[in-house]
Amino acid sequence: MVELTTIPRYGEPLASLIVLDEAETLDAGTFQERKREQLEGLTAELVFPGQPLVDQDAALCCISALWLLHHFLDESHQVSQAIDTPGASFWHGIMHRREGDYSNAKYWFRRVGDHQVYESLASASREQLEQDRFSGSLPLAEGQWDPFQFVDMCEDVVVRGNGDRALCQTLARLEWELLFDNCHDRAIGAA
Repeated sequence: MVELTTIPRYGEPLASLIVLDEAETLDAGTFQERKREQLEGLTAELVFPGQPLVDQDAALCCISALWLLHHFLDESHQVSQAIDTPGASFWHGIMHRREGDYSNAKYWFRRVGDHQVYESLASASREQLEQDRFSGSLPLAEGQWDPFQFVDMCEDVVVRGNGDRALCQTLARLEWELLFDNCHDRAIGAA
């Protein structure tokens, strides 16, 4: 697994909510009820205490991501669906991919367009393939991250039991981390 060094930079309440192993989930997962109360009370101001917010939508995307991380797909969906940004569409696409609605996931990834996270994701995934010697191929088209291929890879693993589950899990974690970092930094004007 890639250990990104950016996660520890987050203070509370994020530090107690980000459980990176959960970011590897390829399906709906199991609700983490012990986190529900903490998640229900989240507002953008509580997620970013003492920091000026310059992008409220990006801050809300972080909240959507946290709901998704703890397998509350409906709650994540409600948050991301109410925001009209590429970041929200990205989280929306991940949520539909995890719920098993693969064609709807692709619809939302089309709405994302060419997201700046894709370049980092392509680079980090190539690095992972070299380090861990996974047996599968990466979801890249002409060297660029291809979210549609990744949807297909996840569907093959989850529905058909084909492909490299460990690779998909690693890529899902990278995707979550990099997109969360992007939304976090946009929220506080650091991106």
